[in-house]
Amino acid sequence: MTIALDPSDTTPTPADEPEEGFWVPGAAEPQAAPGPGAPEEAGAPEEGPGGVAPVEDAGAGEDAEDASADPADHDPVVVRDARDFGVYARTGGWAFALKVARSVRPGGQPAEGAAARKVSARAFAALAGCSAERVMRYYKAWDMAADDGLVPQFEVLEPGAEIDLPDADVWLSYYASRNSASSVRGQAISAAAEAEGIRPTKALEVAENPTALRAAILADPGTAEAARGALLDRMKEDPALQTEMARAIARTDDLKKAVASEAKVADRIGYVRQIVENGQVKTPAGQTVEAPAEVRAEAERHLSLLDELDDSEEAGEWAGEAYESVRGLVARAVEEDPALRVQERRTRFYSSLQKATKVFEELTLDEVMEEEIYEEDMLQRLEALQEAIGSCIAALRKAAPAAS
Repeated sequence: MTIALDPSDTTPTPADEPEEGFWVPGAAEPQAAPGPGAPEEAGAPEEGPGGVAPVEDAGAGEDAEDASADPADHDPVVVRDARDFGVYARTGGWAFALKVARSVRPGGQPAEGAAARKVSARAFAALAGCSAERVMRYYKAWDMAADDGLVPQFEVLEPGAEIDLPDADVWLSYYASRNSASSVRGQAISAAAEAEGIRPTKALEVAENPTALRAAILADPGTAEAARGALLDRMKEDPALQTEMARAIARTDDLKKAVASEAKVADRIGYVRQIVENGQVKTPAGQTVEAPAEVRAEAERHLSLLDELDDSEEAGEWAGEAYESVRGLVARAVEEDPALRVQERRTRFYSSLQKATKVFEELTLDEVMEEEIYEEDMLQRLEALQEAIGSCIAALRKAAPAAS
């Protein structure tokens, strides 16, 4: 619901003040409001568990006679302050929202009946010595609560009306104490905070002070771990952040080495996991075959140990042991199977031949024709390579089956 300020109201608005605190008119005289120059910080802070800022017990050592609850025994001003404090302790910001709800008539509402006694948000702010924006934040909080049936609508409230107010801990579900809460960014932060089960005001406070967040991450391992988890979750849906993080890691030698080391560990664990989950194994030469029962059993044993490791435990040593153990069994299984052994050697030969071919194809004859690059050693190496290739060809021809 959008509430517009009365455009016809020309009452000047004082400069907006810091977010902490709010004005506290006397509870015994609800219609009275402080003058334009009255300080605003007379009340309790807006934030705090249950809507009330924590205070120390200042009367723990007082005499018994000082604990009298009879108003006649104390100064009336003290009694009024105590009652105001009690109202706020029970209701939090609702006590102040009621003062706004029963006294403010926003622009567009006709000044008829009881509403004729009400004033615009701008005029109310001028009387209170605060900004119209702050008044409207209280107004909007009441409006949302009224839509939920938690408090009465504005129209039924007259100046000075008293009603039973909701508990203090409900207030922060409706009140946005910061202007950023109404922005697109603020709404996204508030929604994420609610999804995590925390108060939106806390998340907004952190977002508005990145330096404080950085200090907490640098000083506290728990905060750093929470930040790490949040960044990983965000990177899943933010390609730009993925790129920035990858670039930052690539430019930092220590991080680059750490990533390479962890990638090696992940590859080894993946090798073992594939045997367990797919029942297949990759041989040293690179061919994929069905895993023998002994290899699968060993892989399952090591994988169960790896899965039981806590996040704080180093998996590198365990992964290395699992990989070497399973790899050794695979190599032995290949050697013990004649057909598999032949296929493994054939695969290894083809792999080496493919690499050698690719390397030789990268040599350019244009460079060979230039006198400046010639070296006697080049010719000797090529002649030796030619002799080795000739011997290899002769051996293959000899091993070839006779033509029928």
